[in-house]
Amino acid sequence: MPGYSRRTFLNLLAITGLSSPTWAQAPKLITPEAQASIQRGLLWLTGRQHENGSFGSVSRYRENVGVTALCGLALLSSGSTPARGPHGGALTRGIDYLLHCCTPTGYIIENQSEAESPMYGHGFATMFLAEALGMSDREDLAKAVRKAVALIIQTQNDEGGWRYFPTPKEADISVTVCQLMALRAARNTGISVPKETIDRGVDYIQRCQNPDGGFRYRLFESQESRFARSAAAVAALYTSGVHEGPVLDKGRAYLRRFLPGPRVMAESDFHQYGHYYAVQAAWHAGGDYWDTWYPAIRQELIREQSPDGSWHDIWIGNEYGTAMALIVLQTPNHLLPIFDR
Repeated sequence: MPGYSRRTFLNLLAITGLSSPTWAQAPKLITPEAQASIQRGLLWLTGRQHENGSFGSVSRYRENVGVTALCGLALLSSGSTPARGPHGGALTRGIDYLLHCCTPTGYIIENQSEAESPMYGHGFATMFLAEALGMSDREDLAKAVRKAVALIIQTQNDEGGWRYFPTPKEADISVTVCQLMALRAARNTGISVPKETIDRGVDYIQRCQNPDGGFRYRLFESQESRFARSAAAVAALYTSGVHEGPVLDKGRAYLRRFLPGPRVMAESDFHQYGHYYAVQAAWHAGGDYWDTWYPAIRQELIREQSPDGSWHDIWIGNEYGTAMALIVLQTPNHLLPIFDR
């Protein structure tokens, strides 16, 4: 769109009340049935926001910063921006809640004594705030993202990864992916991230690949490959600037064994999480991979949607499951800079 920044375009989109872009690909892929599903999901999700701006109702994840961030990403994916569009108010309240949860060290956490695997929450919150920063001029938002990024950089361990807590000791592939995504989102806004930090994170992920093309959970543990973490690994490699090579080739081939369908959806561990990343991997791969993958996951998510508009998640709660499903369904809108090819 010559002559328009992404921020300008998104604000125009929100002002006009459109909930999806009008360029060629999105309307073709987001069918009327999918659009109706998305609207039901958005209506349910916005109705679940707490008065303080947070999301999350399951005991361990009530008012969780990670769940709140993912719900915010789902709303951004619809075309709303902070304070503009049908979900602008909800986005602003969510941002304000996350800023309230920022500690002096830059750590974003809702309750340090109760938070579950808090570096997940910190990573997702940093990513969402960085995405919002690209559509906002708030200085408090910029300051929070800079401090959150600094904490991520400082807590990378000797292997190149991150784990559940902000200490540079252990690492696993899932938390590492989460932090790399946050760093990419921050770099998109102009915040400085050392190349060495990204390179070491990428190296950690690549070294976790198994001979079958999938990925194990931790570097020095003998573990079989799993769909969800393998999808996360491939998506993170793309997002971090790896666009070709044998690791990606083998990773894509492994993922294609899990083309969405009733059996795959029923058997996949953490399948909302897995398909959130798998659709990103397919989007980056493009071509036949994307043209095959998105319609398949679109139909399965429509089939799985509850009558009230939500998507069920037994572990983290329906707010989380619904946010993940909405992000996946709205991927063709291409409104999140983190998905830039």
